[in-house]
Amino acid sequence: MTLVMYAVNEHVATVTLNDGENRFNPDFLNAFLGVLYEIESLTDATTLVVTSSHEKIFSNGIDLEWLVPLIQQNDIARVKDYFYLLNRMFKRIATYPLVTVAGISGHAFAGGAIMCCAFDFRFMRSDRGFFCFPEVDLGIPFLPGMNALLKKAMPTYMVEYMEYTGVRLTAAQCVDHHIVHKACPMETLMEETTAFAMAINKRRPVVEEMKKRLNQAIVHAIDIEDVPYIESGQFNIG
Repeated sequence: MTLVMYAVNEHVATVTLNDGENRFNPDFLNAFLGVLYEIESLTDATTLVVTSSHEKIFSNGIDLEWLVPLIQQNDIARVKDYFYLLNRMFKRIATYPLVTVAGISGHAFAGGAIMCCAFDFRFMRSDRGFFCFPEVDLGIPFLPGMNALLKKAMPTYMVEYMEYTGVRLTAAQCVDHHIVHKACPMETLMEETTAFAMAINKRRPVVEEMKKRLNQAIVHAIDIEDVPYIESGQFNIG
């Protein structure tokens, strides 16, 4: 099975996450990064759309079934490598030289919701799916880079509310709080997301430089502030 697929139509590259719940493990993250590299290097696309093939889930974030046993086995080197790889994916989306649009086709939980915040724009399915950060109940504190990504996409009052409560938001609530651009029924989600993407065709060098300046705090948090937390080897999840 191809974990991550893509197709290009005119100037829009559409990526489909195709690994079930699209949980973040090394195979999935490397496949996603590989596709992003191919689109940038081998196509002339200027706008990126990302969605999921799962009938009700966009992404459930960190693959705890893969990660937790490593922590329990005290395999700290592999756990550190994993978090650096995860951060590489987050940073890659936030700094990608194409305008990026998430077509959130179902539940976006935990790291999946954090990833959504890395995109420039978000559309979300209105008839099914929640947007949620359950880390407070899982016992997983956010890294500074994750917090910076949330602040990119959400008002500060919602970052605090969602992190401290683990509340689940519907697409309509996400629109109300300016987290997503538009909520659409599933049958029109990709049509509207793609139409929005088609209407944006900007030069890559300009977009890249704008992101470099706009998202400087995210890059600093990932590259500098996250490192002591990861290097500490303190991964007490649960």
